[in-house]
Amino acid sequence: MVISKRVEPTLLTDQVFDMIHAAILSGDLPAGSRLRVRDLAEQVGTSVMPVREAIRRLEEAGLAEREPHKGAVVKNLTLEELIHVYDVRRLLETEAARLGSERVTSEDCDKMQTEYDLMRQAIAERRVIALLDHDEALLSILYNAAGNPVLAQMIRALWQKCRAYKIVGAQGSLDASDDDSLWRYQQDLITAARNNNPPAAAAVNEASLLDASERIKARLADQLAT
Repeated sequence: MVISKRVEPTLLTDQVFDMIHAAILSGDLPAGSRLRVRDLAEQVGTSVMPVREAIRRLEEAGLAEREPHKGAVVKNLTLEELIHVYDVRRLLETEAARLGSERVTSEDCDKMQTEYDLMRQAIAERRVIALLDHDEALLSILYNAAGNPVLAQMIRALWQKCRAYKIVGAQGSLDASDDDSLWRYQQDLITAARNNNPPAAAAVNEASLLDASERIKARLADQLAT
């Protein structure tokens, strides 16, 4: 009984954290949203204590921050910060693709193809969150094949940091009929993985993330010009 009493609050905090975390990643709580403790506690049906702890963990994860006169809000990266995030992503994900393509199995590649097909279906149906989820699932299969869980964990953390931007960027690409950036690179990555071709896999990820970085820099330049 003593153990259960000590564990239960932690489990409840985990559940509250997962619920708020999911709302942030889905865009239901977009960047800049205030995380009001009492409102959230009422929505999830708990006391304020697990909500406060969950918000503290979100801050530690870089998904929330404190603002004067507002309290905790969902963190919004500036375009300058996004450029730095994508620079680090390029370093890590290029290496993850190189390592993963050395060890990935044909069964893994089949799973990557399935995620790609589901991603293309989500694109056709204009389901932004689903397409991002399937894209990340595709990449995770390859990165996990590298056999370095720390590398995979760091990459997932960076995805979460820039999730709000990815949602906006993906929506913008969907709205532009001539923009194929949402699916242009993934099939080439699958081909490189099937061929166990590390240089090709690394090159695809390098090109993909450089393309994303250039788009962010262009938006920053436009912002500075206005």
